[in-house]
Amino acid sequence: MAYEIANNAVKVSMPAGADLSAKQYYFVKLNSSAQVVLCAAATDIPFGVLQNTPTSGQPAEVVVVGGTKLVCGAAIATAVVIGTDSAGKADAKTAGTDTTEYAVGLVILASAADGDVATAVINCASPNRAA
Repeated sequence: MAYEIANNAVKVSMPAGADLSAKQYYFVKLNSSAQVVLCAAATDIPFGVLQNTPTSGQPAEVVVVGGTKLVCGAAIATAVVIGTDSAGKADAKTAGTDTTEYAVGLVILASAADGDVATAVINCASPNRAA
């Protein structure tokens, strides 16, 4: 079962640019209006992981750096490097293969299948490609 890592996260609150009420613990990005929206491509640069369930215009609470729960797009083992998939879910990233995608975290408590919630540590403040 996934768990929270308290007191050591860098969190930011910004307006939601869409209805994110069903996207808690998904990767989000910033749009050109400085609003939080769901990551929609594996090549998106994640801003962080959504912590609440805002509708459009409401404050979106985002963990940018630190420990968080995270919805996964497939089974992901512990100690696997992750980034976003095309639906904002965590996706395993392979150095040298996923060279146009960003690696922004590490799973510390695995997920068993698509839609499962894992625990991860992330750093979206300084994203790097999986080169």
